[in-house]
Amino acid sequence: MDVVVLSRIQFALTSSFHYIYPPLSIGIGLMLVFFEGMYMRTKNPLYKQIAKFWIKVFGLTFALGVATGLVQMFGFGTNWARYSRFVGDVFGSALGAEGVFAFFLEAGFIGIMLFGWDKVSPKMHYLSTILVALGSHFSAVWIVVANSWMQTPTGYKIVGEGLEARAVVTDFWQMVFNPSAIDRLTHVVLGCWLSGIFFILSVSAYYMLKKKHLEFSRVCMKLGLIAGSIVLVLQLISADSTARGVAVNQPIKLAAIEGLYETVPYTPIGVVGWVDPKAEKVHGIKIPGVLSFLVSRNFETPVKGLNEFPKDEWPNVPVLFQTYHLMIALWAAMVVCVLLAFYFWRKKTLENAKWTLRALVFSVLFPAIANQAGWFTAEMGRQPWVVYKLLRTQDGVSASLKAGQVVSSITMFACLYTLLFVLFIYLLNHKIQHGPEDDNEAGDPTETEYRDPFNPTKK
Repeated sequence: MDVVVLSRIQFALTSSFHYIYPPLSIGIGLMLVFFEGMYMRTKNPLYKQIAKFWIKVFGLTFALGVATGLVQMFGFGTNWARYSRFVGDVFGSALGAEGVFAFFLEAGFIGIMLFGWDKVSPKMHYLSTILVALGSHFSAVWIVVANSWMQTPTGYKIVGEGLEARAVVTDFWQMVFNPSAIDRLTHVVLGCWLSGIFFILSVSAYYMLKKKHLEFSRVCMKLGLIAGSIVLVLQLISADSTARGVAVNQPIKLAAIEGLYETVPYTPIGVVGWVDPKAEKVHGIKIPGVLSFLVSRNFETPVKGLNEFPKDEWPNVPVLFQTYHLMIALWAAMVVCVLLAFYFWRKKTLENAKWTLRALVFSVLFPAIANQAGWFTAEMGRQPWVVYKLLRTQDGVSASLKAGQVVSSITMFACLYTLLFVLFIYLLNHKIQHGPEDDNEAGDPTETEYRDPFNPTKK
């Protein structure tokens, strides 16, 4: 493999591993605001118990997210020096804003959130929880803004020529609100919320299967199901808006993710199948006219196929088709899990619905894999451009880099990240097995009779 391919593999490895943790932090942070807010309103010790448990889990995911995120920053300089020079002024603005609005906010209040329960007033502690959750969201905002600029660059001018060319910001707010920023930010944040929500559902289902910490798990389960159902609907709406934006701003990407080679009326959408790149067709199940309707709100209007674009600008169609449809399939799996859980909850038999609970335990993987698949779709769909229509990927790599150096770093990162992941799973499992503290304060953890999760004293 050449240096460009190896560098892409390395960045995909470090980015994918890093992205295990920020979505959990963002999603759990959102739920912490609700959990602690309910404690502030009701003074029910059960809600404090819930908040204290999930704050510790948040701290673990936050620490791993910060540590693994630093590697990506160094990767820009070591492997992508030309790219860094080209986008330095743009990224300097966005990532500088992240430091001011996100890192400072998180660093200033996370200590209070983690260790300040008995050292500050309840209102001050709740404020710190809100600000840390807000800071984690701000971090996502500026990262997605910078990445969206790579997809749909605006608010810039090019200065210099050849290898000395670079993009300079001419309008900061036009750069921030580039054509894809809002849609992509909404889609990413909703995906992060789903990661945290389904993590909470997974742990709650595990406790129900084991008949442990039932008062705790009932509240977490019901709040998680309510939040999950709302966010899944919002994600569907966001997906529609995002896809329509892609059709306008990156029509090649849209054609690739649907394996659409020819421009035809009543353009079909693929449900399941595989791409034959030699024959330039998709084998599988299609629904005629649906893609046309989703893009233009008209079943007949054709969507541009790949053959209308230069072949040297086509991304990897088979991979994009599968990652995109995997993301959709996992969204559907999450919907099924939530519907099943609500069905048994209304019948007051969820705690005995073992197969549904087992599905919920494993459902923690669904948003995690869907988020990864979505980022692979977005990033590989932009190829062969690292900055769309401005800088090709092959021109962004460091000039002095050798293939052997990249292979060595990939091997090192793979070993290091494997150890970190094992450590993360070990610590997380230890926390889950230990369970929430002070169970006797909130109720008997061995109680198996159904109780109203919002009024634990009521049977």
